[in-house]
Amino acid sequence: MTKKYEIILQYIQDLSVEIPSAETFVYSREYITKYSLGINITNKTLKNEMIEVVTKLSYKNPKENKKKSHFEISYSTVIKITDKTIKKEELEKILLCDLQVQIYPRIEKILINLIKDAGFPELKLEKKVNFEKLYQQRIN
Repeated sequence: MTKKYEIILQYIQDLSVEIPSAETFVYSREYITKYSLGINITNKTLKNEMIEVVTKLSYKNPKENKKKSHFEISYSTVIKITDKTIKKEELEKILLCDLQVQIYPRIEKILINLIKDAGFPELKLEKKVNFEKLYQQRIN
């Protein structure tokens, strides 16, 4: 099977760590394992059959709390569509599933290293993201 797209470039668009105070840091260290990972994927059509896909991961306390830290990465990937006969449904699957499976391990590694370097060395993300399953849930 021929590939319907190719990755032209990838880069970190934005990287953020917010730990407002020492008190927040101490509190966050205690509750960091209760934080949840959020994923948001957006795209923008560029010239010459290219699309910019921004995958944003955020790791934060799901509860409203004044003492909370926040970690986030926005990762941009520009792809070129190489199959001119691609259908809209196929393109959606490429952007939301196939590409994400390819790039996610790198983005997750960057985020985990960022969190560890911010002072949370014991952090491990146990759950792996299943983009195929998420995509199937979205279309059903």
